[in-house]
Amino acid sequence: MAARAPPSRELRAEFTDPVDEEVKLAVTLTDSSLTVRRISLLPSSPSLSSSSPTSATSSSSPSLSSPLVLSLSDCVGCLACVARDEDGGDGGALVCAYFYPRVRRRWAGGVARAAARHRVEQRLRVARGGDAAAELREAERWAGAVTRTAARHAALAHGGHYSQVCRMRRLMVLVNPLSGKGQAMALYTGPIHRMLTEAAVPHTLITTDYQNHARELVRNADLSQWSAIVILSGDGLLFEVINGLMEREDWEEAIQTPLGILPGGSGNAVAASVHHYTEAGAVFGEDLLLSCGFVLCKGLVCPMDLLSVRLSSGPRLFSFLSLAWGFVADVDIESEKYRPVGAVRFLVGALVRLASLRSYQGRLSFLLAADESSSVTATTNPSSLPGSTFCSSREQHSLQRDPATRTDPKEHGPVDDLMTPLGEPVPTDWTVVEERDFVLVLAMCHSHLAEDLMVAPDARPDDGHIHLFYVTAGVSRPALLRLFLAMEKGTHLTGESPHLVYRRVRALRLEPVTRPGVITVDGEQVEYGPVQAQVHRGCARIISG
Repeated sequence: MAARAPPSRELRAEFTDPVDEEVKLAVTLTDSSLTVRRISLLPSSPSLSSSSPTSATSSSSPSLSSPLVLSLSDCVGCLACVARDEDGGDGGALVCAYFYPRVRRRWAGGVARAAARHRVEQRLRVARGGDAAAELREAERWAGAVTRTAARHAALAHGGHYSQVCRMRRLMVLVNPLSGKGQAMALYTGPIHRMLTEAAVPHTLITTDYQNHARELVRNADLSQWSAIVILSGDGLLFEVINGLMEREDWEEAIQTPLGILPGGSGNAVAASVHHYTEAGAVFGEDLLLSCGFVLCKGLVCPMDLLSVRLSSGPRLFSFLSLAWGFVADVDIESEKYRPVGAVRFLVGALVRLASLRSYQGRLSFLLAADESSSVTATTNPSSLPGSTFCSSREQHSLQRDPATRTDPKEHGPVDDLMTPLGEPVPTDWTVVEERDFVLVLAMCHSHLAEDLMVAPDARPDDGHIHLFYVTAGVSRPALLRLFLAMEKGTHLTGESPHLVYRRVRALRLEPVTRPGVITVDGEQVEYGPVQAQVHRGCARIISG
């Protein structure tokens, strides 16, 4: 149920400028904004005494300047503190409010780019009255009021779909110091630590020392001590955390721990997706970091889908982002050698792979989403695809599945009820694309595959869909390049490419024939061979906006 707005209220007071105490400020706090006006004293007409012309006097009347209106939707926090003068003495009580509004800036060439958040600090000094303790209490009263009102405003703006991170406990902030260009620690000690301090978010920094360190940490951690787990790294560290949580005996409760993401790697797909869900224009680099830091400080939490991924052998994996085979998987793994150059590694890898473009033979099967069965978004209906089979809706209702349930009694996680075990035929209500040549197969849970690749523009973190894309053989190098360039703005689906097919599905199976080859799950290389996956809607929770 959507949150109900409380009755409108206002808080008013007069403050002074922290730099010049002679400057008076009229401040108003409402449910949506903090408004600051400078009070100026303007001379009024002289008043004449009736007894003598020489008794004429002049007076001043207050006048308010144009208001500075700061939206509480941009506020991450507000603190009270005691200022110090040049000699280290008591300089009065201050109210410090921190805002990150979006401002559209321009490139050097004059071309406008998307609006990006930038920091605005508004300081107010409590009017001096001789009682330092009382002044500090007044500053704390205002700081608390601004913080509570901003939090209430955020909850009301997003309705009942979102909850908020509890701040009574600490955040666990995991940083991989080697991710991306090796700058993750500098990103934390710079803007992120400052934002968390401004938002009064208690947290503990933990650096990972080796592969699967984070997986071990969360698998054994006392999660009752933590309000959320935040990853400052690439998407690989989030993969470790999610699978570590799902390996716990208490996995059902553990996976409900809110997860936050801050871009510190090469791809930063989930961070770009979280920014995309705010409905703001695309930003990159430090602008993306500030956007995700802002979302983290706001602390709004929504459900997130997970994919249950089964391979020919080994334990089940849980994916939050992607499953890839062919061109995309090859680029992801082959570009590892270019990691020191950062996100550009993917561009370099793509150009190298385009120069020696190849196709991959295999079988692809999938279960269409319920809303896709009647209204298919791609160019053709599945039943009319060459080499495809698709059963009728009547057959779907009479289907009896032998689900791919737990093969290991110690296996944790939700039951996979849409798939049959690998090695057995897929259920009869699945679409089967028989023995075809592919350039790539890509299944997505989020909108972005990288900061600058918006593969599934309509994806949402809990839509219950796997966004399945595949490109068939025969596509030319220039056409494939144009396709990926169009993904920068998410316009590739409007190009009507005869080789690109897009489906919203609930489960899929991929059976490669070409060997050797590469399959990746969330950018991590996995066993090559048959693989299948199904979506579990809202299984996890992510800090989003």
